[in-house]
Amino acid sequence: MQLEALGLILGEAGAEMEPNRLSPLALAYIGDAVYEMLVRTVVVADGNAPVNRLHQKARDMVNAKAQAAFYSRVAKALREDEAAVFRRGRNAKSHTVPKNADLMDYRYATGVEAMFGYWYLSGQMARAVEIFRFGMESKS
Repeated sequence: MQLEALGLILGEAGAEMEPNRLSPLALAYIGDAVYEMLVRTVVVADGNAPVNRLHQKARDMVNAKAQAAFYSRVAKALREDEAAVFRRGRNAKSHTVPKNADLMDYRYATGVEAMFGYWYLSGQMARAVEIFRFGMESKS
């Protein structure tokens, strides 16, 4: 087990991985958790509420359709390397078919999650938060 990777969580110097060596679906796997953590942080910051209401608010923000819309709001703010990671994620061949989502929304969501995984694993959480804020602020 590569426990040294846990240094990423603590922001330890030199605790980066090489995200370009990972498959886009591996990036999306970790990026899904990063994106959800950001969403949950925003939801909880809105104020105390019953957990089921918090979950409902987060679920409305973390689904394929919402993530595809998020991408459309931030696409022009992405650097070329970030857009390339998005495209790799979007174009990845997943062996699962979305049950309650449009296939194109699902692919765009996978691209978004891959970007967040890329930022996290490369030690660029400030950039992830910057783009997340931009995407959420431009929602209104």
